[in-house]
Amino acid sequence: MLDEVYAALREDTSGAPADYIPELAAVPPDSFGLCLATADGLVYEVGDTATGFTIQSISKPFTYALALADRGLDGVAAHIDVEPSGEPFNEISLEPDTQRPSNPMINSGAITAASLIAGRDAADKFERVRRCYSRFAGRELQMDEAVYISEARTGFRNRAIGYMLRSVGIIDVDPDDAVDRYFRQCSIEVTCADLAVMAATLADNGVNPRTRERALSAALTERVLSVMTTCGMYNAAGDWVTTVGLPAKSGVGGGIIAVLPGQLGISVYSPRLDGHGNSVRGVAACRELSRRLELHFCHVTRSARTAIRAEYTVAQVPSRLRRSPADAEVLAAHGERARVYELHGDLLFAGAERAVRAIEGNVGALDALVIDLRRVGEVSAVAREMLDALQAELVKRGSRVALVDPEAKLGHEASSLDPDDPRGRVFIDRDTATEWCEDIVLARHRPPGTIARTSIDLADHPLLRGLDPADRDRLAADFQPRTFARGEVIADRGDPRCGLFLILDGRVRVTFPGTDGRVHRLVTLSAGMTFGEIPMLLGEPFVNEIVAETPVRVAVMRPEVFDELTQGHPQLKLALLQRLAAGAYAQMDAAVRTISGSAGNY
Repeated sequence: MLDEVYAALREDTSGAPADYIPELAAVPPDSFGLCLATADGLVYEVGDTATGFTIQSISKPFTYALALADRGLDGVAAHIDVEPSGEPFNEISLEPDTQRPSNPMINSGAITAASLIAGRDAADKFERVRRCYSRFAGRELQMDEAVYISEARTGFRNRAIGYMLRSVGIIDVDPDDAVDRYFRQCSIEVTCADLAVMAATLADNGVNPRTRERALSAALTERVLSVMTTCGMYNAAGDWVTTVGLPAKSGVGGGIIAVLPGQLGISVYSPRLDGHGNSVRGVAACRELSRRLELHFCHVTRSARTAIRAEYTVAQVPSRLRRSPADAEVLAAHGERARVYELHGDLLFAGAERAVRAIEGNVGALDALVIDLRRVGEVSAVAREMLDALQAELVKRGSRVALVDPEAKLGHEASSLDPDDPRGRVFIDRDTATEWCEDIVLARHRPPGTIARTSIDLADHPLLRGLDPADRDRLAADFQPRTFARGEVIADRGDPRCGLFLILDGRVRVTFPGTDGRVHRLVTLSAGMTFGEIPMLLGEPFVNEIVAETPVRVAVMRPEVFDELTQGHPQLKLALLQRLAAGAYAQMDAAVRTISGSAGNY
């Protein structure tokens, strides 16, 4: 895309380099470089991006930043206003009431900012300016001596501005010293790539994305970007804001920087200027990139419209705990009374307000709900307060609330809190939280007098129940009882087949390692279910780890007994296989519903 914009604008030779500074008039007029730097430090570039040129007025926001760091907001505001002037950058004028320069982006404001830099002497003050710029660029920048001499020899208008500022008390130092420092800062040499990194540092809240060194505090970065938005393009600021919509600053050396906070910085170098003193190609390139990349800060992206990425009921996306047929029927009938809300993006006021409003709208119909924060980035203080208040209000209305918040973005550690605590429950994964919701629905909507069966006898296991009594007794004799303690590994990945297991009491968890480094649940099986049948049938090793989730009692048919049934009791073996197939199909159906429902919301 940069190549296309570069090619489209390369033949535009309108405008001319600045000629009131002899050294600037001598630069190759058709140089052209274009860069885009992301807030994490990757620079895309095309054209003359390594060509050195002087920073000129692009220096102004950075010296203003240093003055703010030295003197504080109020200290600088006493000398420099922040209002657009509507006048050319070098106009000799002050605000009639306060005598202050209109803003730090015009020459009078920039000279005032230069006068506010702290230091032992003139040399030390300029060295602090140079080091400040270097922190933003991520490398040591130097001054172009020839350009400085040329500026100092011809800068009579800027000297007049300096003396005017001294005459009204806006600066209280030697005006020649302040103006000389301004000439020097304008003469610092940069490349288009340097400016892109400087812009990206502003985009990254004042942290250089390549060196990770903080060049400016977040609060002061916000102030600098605000002034750049309204004043950075001089008396063309209104047109710039409407057509480009990015905080920006231009310089008569042919450079422009533009910043999309939190995302990227753009820089352009092309010496031919328009009547406002801005690079012709630079303005056109920024306008085109803003249009193509939808960078205008007033453009509302789809993700900004709502913080809710997906929402669904536990009937639509059940947990990976396989329920008994009776419980599955209850959840099918009442599962819409438990809902999961997945949030995403940075959760600031607008997104939090929309999420809270959407969740509150369903409260009367919900027994339980889950707010999943795993895909949320930054959570502002006001968003945190709103969600805490929402949780407390939902509990009062009778809805149980859980968070999926493994990184404690709302400040609540994952734990098993008192169910009446307004903070609710906190889980590290959505599947466990969904199971919690299902338990609440089942507790409230099971038919009166019924309870969940957690223990059965071998004869009542679905694999044997319904067989002819003689066949059932014959088959039951081939199973041996075993018990496992909670957390004990029953079969590990890669273990050879070791039996057909019928669960009589407790729960068994089948797990797999995730790409996030955590062990995840594939399915939880309970009383009346089986496992180990696939390795038994195929003769292959276990592909998942099987762990006792609770104390477990099982009945196990050893592999050799299973194999002998083929010869000794083929009809009994066939009946056994038919029941295993039916159980496997039911298990597959439950897994497919869970996976397909989740996939629809990713």
